[in-house]
Amino acid sequence: MLSQSHQVFLKVAALLSFSKASEVLFISQPAVSKHIRQLERHYKASLFERKRNTIELTSTGKVLNSYLLQALQIERQLEFEMSTLQHQSDATGHLVVGASTTVALYIIPKVLSGFHRQHPQLEIRLVNRNAENITTALLNHEIDLGIVEVENKLTAITYQHFITDEIIAVCAAQSNVTRKETLTITDLVTLPIALRERGSGTLAALGQALLKNGIKITDLQVKVRLGGTEALKNFLLADPSIGFLPKRSVIKELASGELVQLNIPGLQVTRDFFFIQRKGSEEFSLTKHFIRYCSAVYNL
Repeated sequence: MLSQSHQVFLKVAALLSFSKASEVLFISQPAVSKHIRQLERHYKASLFERKRNTIELTSTGKVLNSYLLQALQIERQLEFEMSTLQHQSDATGHLVVGASTTVALYIIPKVLSGFHRQHPQLEIRLVNRNAENITTALLNHEIDLGIVEVENKLTAITYQHFITDEIIAVCAAQSNVTRKETLTITDLVTLPIALRERGSGTLAALGQALLKNGIKITDLQVKVRLGGTEALKNFLLADPSIGFLPKRSVIKELASGELVQLNIPGLQVTRDFFFIQRKGSEEFSLTKHFIRYCSAVYNL
């Protein structure tokens, strides 16, 4: 088991702030400083370099942080393995999953519900960010597993395909656009468009599909950019613009007639979601078990 001082160090190293670490750990800032001083005396070296209002890890601090992150992973794996020696249902442990918006809102909830019923003592935490930030969080050891759409693969990460998602063009039922039974791809550059924010996987998939037809995102008449699927959907319900949303996110609105799917021959927008892990962490049994369960739920 990692000592309390080592746990305090990991939190300070992650946040690069003594005050923020004290808030997260629910201990006083002087107590945080005391733990760091004890480690510095033990290792006979400074662990943080203080620069005015900021701190940075020293070379010794970086080495310690690297080894402690590995030790923390082993500790958590040991906890899970030991708890499952008798019965899988007795499993204990912690798993932090990071997912991009579509996965977090429309794909993973039923997985988490079923997984928790099978393993009521496991602590599963879901972090919802866009694909770009989930990848960063994984590399920073803030999460154990990511589920994102992938644009560029990184050598420090392993990728395993999960599910394919369809993105469709929609608009409000009262929009004038619905008067046309079929839109051409070139019609898109003449119509008001609402898009997701930069860094969004939905936007990246749309951009790639448009490029195949000789159109750039910058060619569109972008009326607004919104952060999050729900924000974009609610905007489209109140505005005549066209938007592109994951089909899973608008099933209810299409069924009720509030939104209409637009027919644009030749434009097919799909993206694949992948499980992503840091290289070297793929054998963590809890993560492997969770991935297998996700695939079983969606019959993959």
